[in-house]
Amino acid sequence: MTRHESVSRRAFLRHSSVLTAGVVSAVVLSNGCAPSGRTEPSGTPAVSSTRTVSRNPHMGYRRLGRTELMISEIVLGGHFNDPRGRHAWDRFTDDSLPADVAANRADVVSKCLDYGINYVDITNGAEAQAYGAALKGRRDRIYLAADDAQYAMRQDRNRNAESQMQSIESCLRKLSTDHLDIWRPQFSHTGGHRDIDVQMCIDVFERARQQGKVRFLGMSTHDRAWAQHAIENFPQYMVAYIPYTLKSRVTPVDPRAIDRAQLYEPQGQESWLRDTRKGLFETARTHDTGIITTKPFSAGLVFSTPPQGFGRPDAATEVDRELARLTLAYVLSNPDISGVAVGMMLPQHVDNNVRASFERRNPLETSAVHRLQGTAERMWAQLPLEYQWLRQWERV
Repeated sequence: MTRHESVSRRAFLRHSSVLTAGVVSAVVLSNGCAPSGRTEPSGTPAVSSTRTVSRNPHMGYRRLGRTELMISEIVLGGHFNDPRGRHAWDRFTDDSLPADVAANRADVVSKCLDYGINYVDITNGAEAQAYGAALKGRRDRIYLAADDAQYAMRQDRNRNAESQMQSIESCLRKLSTDHLDIWRPQFSHTGGHRDIDVQMCIDVFERARQQGKVRFLGMSTHDRAWAQHAIENFPQYMVAYIPYTLKSRVTPVDPRAIDRAQLYEPQGQESWLRDTRKGLFETARTHDTGIITTKPFSAGLVFSTPPQGFGRPDAATEVDRELARLTLAYVLSNPDISGVAVGMMLPQHVDNNVRASFERRNPLETSAVHRLQGTAERMWAQLPLEYQWLRQWERV
């Protein structure tokens, strides 16, 4: 990175507008848990460990469950918007990486590494191809989590061992790497997978792990109850990806609840159960499962200005930039969250989003709480039909 591109950390901290006082109390009230005080789930200081890659002393790091990886609180989400629409959602139309996509992702990755972001999450072939190019010569500086949506468990046709091994092989090939740190099959948005299919993914993982192609197994779903079922019953899944928004609250434990409840019973298949006495975070804590959250900005509904893809000027207002920082600070106030995945289109987005970790030692203003609460209500009122499923994540 050139001197012109880099940001002096001292100047960065000096000139950053301070995330001022009082949201600490609001975070306690609205998030349902005490503020983390920059601690990770095990209770140790988030910035105390040096057992990580690309460490920046101003970034918070948290333990990713039983993997023992220390990852940055801010995770680079793989999604990026191509305003020219030259590729489908999961692959480039001509299977070649456009030069401006490659340049954009290289710039964003460089900025992330400079600020201590050391984890990238990839969900499809186009992302894998772009990040493979961006990470050339610096693969050892970042943890890679990936799955290829072309072979995702979300589609019935992919619920077989051959497709799942193809997903791993596709990611390795397009990323130009010999291993994934986390393979995380993308399960159905609505959950309800048969246990035999979940076990099949474990068998594929074990085979790939023995071949040195993957290190740890994760999973992602948009269904809260099924995610809890999977964590409770399949300890091989060390990492879970779940949505978490400004409206999300931690479910308090209710010891009076019935012990177990039947959640799903497809015709001719086994039912599956979850422990209704626990919220998902307590379940994850009990099983020492690392939690990475997604959808912090609720598909951009947090902002008054729609997020721009690369190749266009950054149109974000200062109000929107502050809302981004406050939203990430809210998510990170939950100590059971290992990291929050954020899609970042431009290097300027990295500059802004890391401040949620860099400055989180500072108290937050009471006025900011009301703004967050108002933003959450406005966001919820504008949820389009395709995102109504986010409502099930109000209580986690």
